[in-house]
Amino acid sequence: MNRTIFDKIWDAHRVAGAPGGLDLILIDRILLHERTGGVALRGLEERGLPVFAPDQAFAVMDHIIDTRPGRTDHTLMPTGTDFIRATRDAAGRAGIRLFDLDDPRQGIVHVVSPELGIVLPGATLICPDSHTCSQGALGALAWGIGSTEAEHALATATLRVRRPPRMRVRVDGELAPGVTAKDLALALLGRFGVGGGAGHVVEYGGRAIRALDVEGRLTLCNMGTEFAAFTAIIAPDEKVIDYLRGRDFAPAGEQWDAAIDHWMGLASDPDAEFDIEHVFDARDVAPMVSWGTSPQQVAPIDGVVPAHDAETRQDSDDARDRALAYMGLTPGDRLAGLPIDAAFIGSCTNSRIGDLRRAAALLKGRRVADGVRAICVPGSTQVKRQAEAEGLDAIFQAAGFEWRESGCSMCFFAGGESFGAQERVISSTNRNFESRQGPGTRTHLASPETVAASAIAGRIADPRRVAA
Repeated sequence: MNRTIFDKIWDAHRVAGAPGGLDLILIDRILLHERTGGVALRGLEERGLPVFAPDQAFAVMDHIIDTRPGRTDHTLMPTGTDFIRATRDAAGRAGIRLFDLDDPRQGIVHVVSPELGIVLPGATLICPDSHTCSQGALGALAWGIGSTEAEHALATATLRVRRPPRMRVRVDGELAPGVTAKDLALALLGRFGVGGGAGHVVEYGGRAIRALDVEGRLTLCNMGTEFAAFTAIIAPDEKVIDYLRGRDFAPAGEQWDAAIDHWMGLASDPDAEFDIEHVFDARDVAPMVSWGTSPQQVAPIDGVVPAHDAETRQDSDDARDRALAYMGLTPGDRLAGLPIDAAFIGSCTNSRIGDLRRAAALLKGRRVADGVRAICVPGSTQVKRQAEAEGLDAIFQAAGFEWRESGCSMCFFAGGESFGAQERVISSTNRNFESRQGPGTRTHLASPETVAASAIAGRIADPRRVAA
């Protein structure tokens, strides 16, 4: 039938055409967080509109909450407490499930949704957050929206959307030992640039993608935002079925059996047509680290800051010079060996239990280098409790890491906690923009393993050289 998995989900949810070449799409799940969710809910209240399907909407506390032990409603971000309380009150009035600060299911929205089975294959899911595309890893059509669109979806369970074009990225071969989904995501950005997705629905496929576990797929799809994609998606398989089995909001009983039959049919047809296709070899990927202030400014960890972008010319000379000046680097500088001031493991990109297990394996029996501030923020309270049950928290703390409550934390600076000006940070997050982690902070993106190895060494270090 020449249809992609995206076409199948879109067509199944298309209610009608709309003026201007748009489609009216049925929305199955709506996620909110305290930074924007309260704004959308208050907007509805001011217009006298109820939430159409409150049982299909979920709110979390994650973005601007304090992650230090013993936290309360009070935050380091000015007005943050007001956002928290406004979202709590508005969600209560609307009858929406809220995973509040004291809820055992609290966490980063894009971590909580998969681990609770809120996102399901074939579903449409939206959230006023750009990294909603993470959840396409389970075969859902999930994308980020603004607060005004959230209001419309809450009131009608629909959105007017222009059908995006389709792109397929096939990743052949196998990732080498010590190379992760995060390294693959950074390598793809380095090859195709932050505009490479250009508003497309990007379907990832190929042998290397099938070999990834669900958490790795979530990491890869998470950075579809940095690829400028409308969203990213991976066809569901047995790994997804096993992952979702028994989750809180997943189907059960006869509904589970029927769901599996439907989900396993969600794949692009062999003759499906894509507007753009790319092929990439996983064997070309090494542990990666960013050197600049854009996620496309990356290089293998054993490489150097490139002299110029000779192959793709993705950066203008001005942008490149500004990035080098901001990061305090010059072409030819080796990345491995750059001294660091801080190390951060967390964010919706890399804060799941598998990420923490792999980092802890490198940290066990070792210590963070003198002068390095190291922080680990689990992606959800469930992840935190599981890590503590496995003794991972003890490993992190014995190594010299701060062990935090779950939340977005120092993934971004919103007027609260931050790293210092000109401090060099190795981070498992997804963005290395200027001042992303604090005014003047210099951020290097990498995998959790690279963050752990670098924290031990006190300088950017190759995790493959640290025996686990």
